[in-house]
Amino acid sequence: MNGITRFFTSSVGRKYLMAVTGTILSLFVLGHMCGNLQFFLDAKWLNSYAHHLQSLPYGLLWVIRAVMLTTVVVHLVVGTLLTTHNMKARPGYEVDATIQASVGSRTMIWTGLVLFAFIVFHIMHYTVKNVQDFSALTYNLEGYGVVPDVQAIMYAGFSIWYYSLFYIVAVGLLLFHLSHGVASAFQSVGLRNQVWRKRLECLAWAYAAAVFIGFSSIPVCVLLDKYVFPNLLSIG
Repeated sequence: MNGITRFFTSSVGRKYLMAVTGTILSLFVLGHMCGNLQFFLDAKWLNSYAHHLQSLPYGLLWVIRAVMLTTVVVHLVVGTLLTTHNMKARPGYEVDATIQASVGSRTMIWTGLVLFAFIVFHIMHYTVKNVQDFSALTYNLEGYGVVPDVQAIMYAGFSIWYYSLFYIVAVGLLLFHLSHGVASAFQSVGLRNQVWRKRLECLAWAYAAAVFIGFSSIPVCVLLDKYVFPNLLSIG
């Protein structure tokens, strides 16, 4: 037990924790984005998807939520510890490292903190629903009756330009966070060498860019439909 504790409190152990939790969160982000992109389909697709998620056994739903919350907290805490440890351990190296480091690596701790604040706001907005009143937005889902109209709820939320702006800025920060984090995860588990380094960095950037485009396309299209090109979307 002491050996396990020493491992996970060591620099190497913390990097493994960052890699594992980062991988879990990256996969969740990808799945969440794919689910959200059903916004552009007929309302029944997104509402059926959302209803089935909410209809998971109550215990299982809370286990999933607890696992994701724990993963986020561990990732944030361990990332902060690694950053502060590196700053204290290598003060003479810090200037040269900063010059050579990518934007993503230099801003990991700050983008992580902003993203954590965004996650809290996002949950309050669309899950807890105490930022806006969405109670009137319902949908008659065939075979299941009246359910919350998630497509209309997303449209109503993103129709407020400053909410959309915060969302777009947040996924922009996620782009830089993922571009460095995904590549670093390969390095932490020993899968990145000089031959594969550039390839994996390109893969990380491609993944991060796809996530950014996927998430930001929704608020951008809603704002265009609301303020510039009416009837661009058949929603709202």
